Amino acid sequence: MDPTRRGLTGAALAAALGATVRPAFAAAPVPEAATLLAPGPEDGAEAQLAGRAAAALARGLVQAAAVRVSVLGGPDGITAANRFASSSAPDGRVLLMLPGLAVQAQLVGDSRARYEPRQWPALCASLQTAVVAGRGAPADGTPLRIALPSPGSAEVASLLALDLMGRRATPIFGLSAAAAEAAVRQGQADALVLCGGTPGPRAASLGLSPWFAFDAAGGARDPMAPEIPSLGDLIPDPHRPDLLDAARAAGAALRTRGLLVLPPLTAADVVALWRGAAQKWVEETPGALDDGARRAGPAEATVLSTTLCAPADIALAYREWLLRRLNWRAA
Repeated sequence: MDPTRRGLTGAALAAALGATVRPAFAAAPVPEAATLLAPGPEDGAEAQLAGRAAAALARGLVQAAAVRVSVLGGPDGITAANRFASSSAPDGRVLLMLPGLAVQAQLVGDSRARYEPRQWPALCASLQTAVVAGRGAPADGTPLRIALPSPGSAEVASLLALDLMGRRATPIFGLSAAAAEAAVRQGQADALVLCGGTPGPRAASLGLSPWFAFDAAGGARDPMAPEIPSLGDLIPDPHRPDLLDAARAAGAALRTRGLLVLPPLTAADVVALWRGAAQKWVEETPGALDDGARRAGPAEATVLSTTLCAPADIALAYREWLLRRLNWRAA
């Protein structure tokens, strides 16, 4: 990892840790009620995840308070994020469960994404593993076909990563989740992205090997799949560091089921208050809704945010690569 980015990551981690353990956060006024905006639908996994997080936050506050969930739009989170960006005051009364899909939309320049998440203080997160698996080994010279949902999807980070490795790959679009696995089983594709639990056994069941996992916060191996190399392990000295950062940003979007954030300019003591409450959710026993995911506390969530919410120059590099490689730009 570039030394400057390591320094920034370390600074973010130190700041998050300082805010988390700060003993004076109880002095901040506890709101009588707060609203957690969440992606829909009402019975969707994202809304249910937000409901459990809201209940834990209410229990974690130093004084009793109600935290209700307001469900908006669809599972990509764009509608909820737009509402949050346009109408939330920095008073600690409105929070957002931000899915990785919403940040991916902003990364590729989707015109629907009218928000800037880089300045949203992170409280905690729900994370899953995202692994690229294929036939043989990633360093093989044989051209391969990789199953992908669409040019604007976060899974396209796998194609960018293979380009950076020098591996020739042809994307096959229109394939996601079960459809991608079916294409591999039928011999129509040679590689795909697996998200969620047990990536090693799932890859083996398809006759594939797990090639790499998208990096955890700070560029480390994913603790849910420590046996699988990280992207940084395979590309330690990229010829285009900006494109590696872009691949990591899109990979972080794949990994992020939900990142709990506050509005920009929220006072430090209010941020610390909510980070203390967020720790309650992180420490609770995982339930069925976690479905193989793990929860990250304030420090890790803050570092994750610096990767997920890529700077403007990284977003521009990614969009230029999409145009050059796939002749695609967001509407």
